[in-house]
Amino acid sequence: MKKISLLFLLFTICILNAQTITFISEKTGKPLPKVSVFGKDGSIIAFSDIAGTIEKQSLKPDQEKFQLVYDNLPVATLSYADFDKGIIKINDRVQDIEAVVIKNDKPAKYVFVKGNFNTYVTLNNKLNSYADGIVTYIFDNKTKKLKDTRIEQYRIFRLENAEMDAKKLSSWDYGMFLKAPKIKDVGNVDEYKKMKNRIFREVKGSGKDEIELTGESFQEKEMALFGYRFYDSRRILNIAYASGSEKKLRDLVEYNEISFLKMKHKSEPDYNAIGTYTNFYPVEMDFGNDTDPGKIKLDFNNSYYTSEYWKDPAFPNMQSVFSSFFKDDLKEKPNKK
Repeated sequence: MKKISLLFLLFTICILNAQTITFISEKTGKPLPKVSVFGKDGSIIAFSDIAGTIEKQSLKPDQEKFQLVYDNLPVATLSYADFDKGIIKINDRVQDIEAVVIKNDKPAKYVFVKGNFNTYVTLNNKLNSYADGIVTYIFDNKTKKLKDTRIEQYRIFRLENAEMDAKKLSSWDYGMFLKAPKIKDVGNVDEYKKMKNRIFREVKGSGKDEIELTGESFQEKEMALFGYRFYDSRRILNIAYASGSEKKLRDLVEYNEISFLKMKHKSEPDYNAIGTYTNFYPVEMDFGNDTDPGKIKLDFNNSYYTSEYWKDPAFPNMQSVFSSFFKDDLKEKPNKK
């Protein structure tokens, strides 16, 4: 009887291992979360969790070649057979993570966290719209609560010939979903732990400490509103801090949020999967007693920039990754500087 139980346990472990694939750092051997797996048609078909894992069933043999993207850069191209290994090593970084530049740390009322961002929307796993830019977040220095978000420069890329048929959500341009990351509680990690109906996980990753917060709704029953149907809403929040740090504002390395939602008009036979990705990478921190009220809004019909900021080698330019698949399918909106 004991032999049968042991064999069953071993069989179960083998089955579970066969169902998942884990990405690990070639340098450290630790799991790599936030690895995107692109199919040959440019669709994002998988995204690794905080343990570096994806479900193998999300990969289809007809995709043939898969491109792995980590930290906004292509890191590997694999065949379907390569995923039989179960564990895949990735050369995740050529350079070490650069610390945020602190311009001064004199006592002041506000903390200014400036950095780079990108945001994009996928429709049925394929890119639908994209934006990136430079943003500064203003926090109360005492409470570390977010006071304001100030976008300084940005680019917008959108579909040229979207139908926007009210009864055909598969024809829409979802540029209205583009947004700057909402890094509300990054200076107060305990606030994330208090959130109800959320799963909180924390691990020491490859050179940084990772936090993951996940939640879901409309899993068992769809929501109906004005002739539309909503189903399977999921949210994944990833925050990375300097390894071994106290996880304060000055320790922030990156912020990533993904939201998924299935939508359709009642006349459509199938749901449309909408994915919204937002990412922030801090560059510098400053302190001061005055906030500049001047700021610009993310205008979905225009870009706004005064410099070619995306040409900085350190900028998270995911548009160059997407353009390798979609060429000119998305057009940049005019620069209204």
